[in-house]
Amino acid sequence: MSRHTAARGPVGTGERALAPDLARGFMLLFIALANSVWYLWAVPMSALSAHPEPQGALDAVAQFFTVVAVDARSYPMFAFLFGYGMVQLAMRQEAAGASPADVNALLRRRNLWLLVFGFFHALLLWFGDVLGAYGLAGLVLAWLFLRRRDTTLLVWAGVFTGLLGLLTLFSVAGVFLLPDDQAAMAGGVDWMAGSAAETSVLSAALARVLVWPVISFSQGLLGLVVPTMILLAFWAARRRVLEEPGRHLPLLRWTAALGIPAAWLGALPGALVQVGAWEATEAQAAALSVPHMFSGMFGGLGYVALIALVAHAIRERGRAPGVVLTAITATGKRSLSSYLAQSVLCAPVLAAWGLGLGGQLTSWTMFLYAVGVWLATVAAAYLMERRGVRGPAEVLLRRLSYRRPAPEGARAAAAPPGAEGQERTTP
Repeated sequence: MSRHTAARGPVGTGERALAPDLARGFMLLFIALANSVWYLWAVPMSALSAHPEPQGALDAVAQFFTVVAVDARSYPMFAFLFGYGMVQLAMRQEAAGASPADVNALLRRRNLWLLVFGFFHALLLWFGDVLGAYGLAGLVLAWLFLRRRDTTLLVWAGVFTGLLGLLTLFSVAGVFLLPDDQAAMAGGVDWMAGSAAETSVLSAALARVLVWPVISFSQGLLGLVVPTMILLAFWAARRRVLEEPGRHLPLLRWTAALGIPAAWLGALPGALVQVGAWEATEAQAAALSVPHMFSGMFGGLGYVALIALVAHAIRERGRAPGVVLTAITATGKRSLSSYLAQSVLCAPVLAAWGLGLGGQLTSWTMFLYAVGVWLATVAAAYLMERRGVRGPAEVLLRRLSYRRPAPEGARAAAAPPGAEGQERTTP
């Protein structure tokens, strides 16, 4: 196995666990809702939030829901699923005969190619690309932690969580201690989102490329949320929590019951400020953004746990999945393609350098547009599933990551129980 690492082919339909695909497919809706807000380029953003001042009750409702349930809650969930998938890939490859060194090399190549995907995604379409952040985090954390003991994983996840918790405490104290006339540092949000308001295609591309490295590093490593979620995912994947939810029902129930309310409560102050129900200075609003981010980790874990419980209930009924379930899980199987497709459906239509529709929409109409984009990707994934077609981005990533096809015997090798999983990377 020293000259290749493709010990196994793509995961067969019968091998796939329902929970991860269902989670990815559903949460791509939240990704669309969170990202589309940044295309409201014709209205002023605050120094700290992409949400503009609501222009009516419908805007306020859309913003309140997005801030509480979506913002900073979906990307931690995808970080968890990303880390979970890395362990599954390693387990499948090693069970089929690949050496640990070959598997490590495969993971490095996949994460490096994710960085490349992310760069071109930012260059061509979307400044807020997360593929670069996940690729960078995957490179560093797989190198440092993939083969470390469970205790080491949990200790470092606890350290990162503790640091974020301390920062949250200081920030909450700042809400009450900062002077009423204290101003926050302005311009951060406008600097990041300015590419959507550019009318020149080249100027917009340059603006996106300049922002992309900052976002990739800060979100992938510096912010600590993504590393924490990946470490917890390494631990959970070793126990097959999502493949075998029936064996982990107490853990999943407690995680969902505590994580989701904690996330929503943590976001509530910021949501009240956003819709005008609570007046706060920019500095105070900036302080509230830290507990919002911190509580998002618990929301990401809670969402994963809840969807795993739903998947378990569906499996327990023993019925064939209906059209809706099949379509959402098909989207999850093609999550990388679906994620990139969202940018294709949004950027050229909404940005000022394209058709400029984002300048005509408000928060609630943009909310509806985002739902429509997600439904379009779900419909496309369902048609591909019916025809047995894999996602084009997944196919390309696999071909680039594997140096050459494995021998026929290695491809046919069956992994022992407990080793099958998903050999894929998600946004």
